[in-house]
Amino acid sequence: MADWQSSDAIDFMLDDCKTWAVVGLSGDPHRTAYSIAALLQERGKRIVPIHPAAASGTLEVLGERAYPTLADVPFPVDVVDVFRRSEAAGQFADEAAQIGAKAVWFQLGVVDEDAFDRTTAAGLRMVMDTCPAIEWARRR
Repeated sequence: MADWQSSDAIDFMLDDCKTWAVVGLSGDPHRTAYSIAALLQERGKRIVPIHPAAASGTLEVLGERAYPTLADVPFPVDVVDVFRRSEAAGQFADEAAQIGAKAVWFQLGVVDEDAFDRTTAAGLRMVMDTCPAIEWARRR
């Protein structure tokens, strides 16, 4: 298992972190981000949708207000969960550090080793290339 799938980091996020900003979450129930956000809610997490479409007005996804950027969220975020391609994901890891998040989760297939190095050097925990649904299932 790669350093970026540390069981300590995964356990910390799944067990101890309550507020998850989900980057790329729209109201489309056919998208993976939507089903994972719903799972997070079922597991007692507060989700915060982050999507550029929220800039045009009040957007709600799964009953939660969406924000256009991480910097627009007016309360603390524990985990920034990123549903973007690897090439675009690193900026959200950097923004997570800027807003004082505790951790960053890059979803299955999303890997940016430089972002991992920057994020962990900034004191955040980070995992990449896995999914909360997979990790919860492994615990059974």
